[in-house]
Amino acid sequence: MNIQQSFDNEKKGKLYIVPTPIGNLEDITFRALNILRSVSIIAAEDTRNSKKLLNHFDISTPLISYHEHNKLAREEQLLRRLENDESIAIVSDAGMPAISDPDHELIQAAIEQEFSVVVLPGANAALCALIGSGLPANEFYFYGFLPRKKKDKEAELERLQRIQASLLFYESPYRIKETLKAAKSVLGNRRVVLARELSKRFEEYIRGTLNEVITYTKDIELKGEFCMVIDGTDQLIQETSLWWDGYTIVEHVDYYIDEKDMPSKEAIKLVAKERKLPKREVYQAYHIED
Repeated sequence: MNIQQSFDNEKKGKLYIVPTPIGNLEDITFRALNILRSVSIIAAEDTRNSKKLLNHFDISTPLISYHEHNKLAREEQLLRRLENDESIAIVSDAGMPAISDPDHELIQAAIEQEFSVVVLPGANAALCALIGSGLPANEFYFYGFLPRKKKDKEAELERLQRIQASLLFYESPYRIKETLKAAKSVLGNRRVVLARELSKRFEEYIRGTLNEVITYTKDIELKGEFCMVIDGTDQLIQETSLWWDGYTIVEHVDYYIDEKDMPSKEAIKLVAKERKLPKREVYQAYHIED
């Protein structure tokens, strides 16, 4: 059990999670600027990008890189600084750290060692896209980036297809058209909104059904990082039986192997997840039948 009273902790070192603008520098908060000026060091996803932000606001706090490829070595260094009563700020290239970033591992480590983790409110692309989409925002499911490989992407969409909440994804301009087609194939012709260049000069929302958006984007070049918001399933679909009802475990596994070209190991794992069974049980049922 861990109870954090953020500003009444015997350990003086604090880990500040500082959101940065997703495009428009005016979106930074006064509090964020004060924290960035006052901490001992700033851990940044890309120090080159963060340096531009600091220079704009005349902040001279030292920067250190913290990203997917050096997180293990950096984590130990940063925790030692906290132990020495130094405060640290984490920033990502844009938006809220730890959302589709490795920062959550440092946050977990700091919590385990009972340092205060103080999260500042601020910019987040997914929430901006959700609100601007016009799709239901009372309940939503944030996924992040879907897998790159087509079969893995479709498998994840199949796992998400029965969720009633609005679905939020990030996607690159190089894969967005393929992802739209995969979504249409698995989810059907639902409402979708593409949001790009949020808070910037060329901010754009593309709203329509998946069919309409696929047709509209077919012959145009798409630029910028995308947020994709897809309508959740409706109640009638949610209440229908599961697509694999009536399949034996073996038939269920064989479907993914034969139709989705999955390795048996991955097919067994997915079937276990869908049936809410231990993976070992599905493995034994499949191989005993063999």
